[in-house]
Order: sequence, then C-alpha cells, then structure tokens
Amino acid sequence: MRYVALICARGGSKGLPGKNIKLLNGIPLIGWSIMIAKKVNRICRVIVSTDSDEIAQVAKKYGAEVPFIRPSNLAQDDSSEWMAWRHALDYLDNSDSKKIDGLISLPATAPLRSVLDVEKCIDEYEKGDVDIVITVTEAHRNPYFNMVKINKQGYSSLVISGDESYRRQDSPVVYDMTTVAYVARPDFIQKCNGHFQGRVRSVMIPVERAIDIDTIIDFKIAECLLSEQIGL
Repeated sequence: MRYVALICARGGSKGLPGKNIKLLNGIPLIGWSIMIAKKVNRICRVIVSTDSDEIAQVAKKYGAEVPFIRPSNLAQDDSSEWMAWRHALDYLDNSDSKKIDGLISLPATAPLRSVLDVEKCIDEYEKGDVDIVITVTEAHRNPYFNMVKINKQGYSSLVISGDESYRRQDSPVVYDMTTVAYVARPDFIQKCNGHFQGRVRSVMIPVERAIDIDTIIDFKIAECLLSEQIGL
C-alpha cells in the first residue's frame, strides 16, 4: 500500500511562539516528526503543510517536501487541521497520478513518538474495515469519577452524570486521544468533517511518548524526558 506522511505546522502559535522550529535537544521541533516519517519504510513521501517560509526552509533542510504554501485562511488559530489535510489531498490529486491508500498525519507537536508507534497505526489500518486510526493513551482524569463542570449559578456537578462512581476502579475505562499519529482513508477525509464520523480504531501509546507540546511547560517536560531517555 502507498502512504504519504503529512506534517502540518503553521507559523502562528499563541501558547508557545515559534514552537514548530524551537530547538528541542538541538533539533527543531518539526525536525523530529520529519526524521521519524523518513524512517518508516511504508511512507513514500513526507510533505509539510505550512504557511511560513521559515518553517518551510527548516523542513526542507531535514528532508521533507514543501510543494505548496498553505493558504492563510487555513492557518488561523481557529482553523481546522482536518481542512489542511483536505487541502493537501487536493494537491496530491492534482499533481500525482499515483493514488495513495492512506494519509498519515504526524503533527509536529508530538516529537517523542517512535517508528514503532507509527508502524502499529499502519498495521491497524491495513486490517481493513476502518476509516481512520487514532492514537490514545491512559487518561489522567475520568469524567465518570473526578471531572466536574460548573453551571451559571456556580454549582459543580459531574461532567457525566447518572450512575455515580465513588472509586476509580468502578468507573468505565476511558482514554485520552493523542496527536502521535493518524492514518486515514483519503476519501473519508474528503467526504466527512471529523474523526468520529466514520469507523475509528485506536492504538495505545505509552504516556511518555504521547506528550503534545502546546506550552512552555510541555516543552520543558519533553526536554526532561529526552535528557533522561525515559521510555524513549
């Protein structure tokens, strides 16, 4: 099967300005995703979608293709990454006569993923009867047990009400969705507007490889994990 890896990295970032090219252990953040993608044998192309010329130059230095600059309307704070996937697929449809069997999204903000993590997602996808494979990790909070919401009057209640669980062990098992990897059918991306509008399977990722960098605290945690080589 033929796969293309897509790494989306826009120039603007309010949580951590310039994060996609900020050096993590001497390597720009986006470089980590590119290097992993290039080690996966089943990936035939590694494409970066960005609105930033600076990010584009860094991406090319690490061996990725940057065949287009993402339109500014798809690179705003509230822009859907799903639409960036669709934009990249439109480019591939118009420029490459060879069709792909799956699009693999490897966000730049999850630098601690391993080749094995990506390979497991592809393996799950190739079992068939699925529209998209996502990655998950053990949840830190459980909405059936210890997550609350506050109403307009200032009163708190469980996020999910009903049968209350008084012990974590009695609560239904839930998972956190991560940004480690996604593998999706191109026609599913084109026809639908979100991950859970189709048949979804998941691959479990160790929590130490699932960090998603959005703030300086996340970045510092990633630096610590790398320096200690914890689970990496």
